[in-house]
Formats: sequence, structure tokens, C-alpha cells
Amino acid sequence: MAISPAQCRAARALINMDQAVLAEAANVSRALIIDFEKGRRVPGHNNLAAIQRALEDAGVEFTNGKAPGVRLRKSKK
Repeated sequence: MAISPAQCRAARALINMDQAVLAEAANVSRALIIDFEKGRRVPGHNNLAAIQRALEDAGVEFTNGKAPGVRLRKSKK
């Protein structure tokens, strides 16, 4: 599953993560995050997977199907 620019923006907002922090966590450039979120370019498969993984590691869960979106992952207690 590939995340969309809107899902990326929403995920960052949920966890209050700015673009620079996401870029560092995913080991990509901030310019790549900016361009992706604005719909100017689609990152390569590995970079997109790294962005998604960084957001998931921070507590975001991506949903797909008929209603793509994001939500906070339930804590494991």
C-alpha cells in the first residue's frame, strides 16, 4: 500500500511532527517531503516506504479501502 500526500500531511498533524523531523526519521531530504506533500513528485518505492515506516513507528496507523485515512494506533497495554 502506498500512502498519499494527504495521508502523509494528516499523519504528521496527528502526532505533531514537522517535515524536518519526518525527513530525518525517514532518512530522506526535507525537500522530498515538501514536494511529496504538495503533489509535485512521488518518492521512489524505498523512500516512500521509509516515510510510511517512520510515521508508523511514531504511532500512526494508515487505513485504506473505501475510506483511506490515518488514525493513532491503539496502545498495547
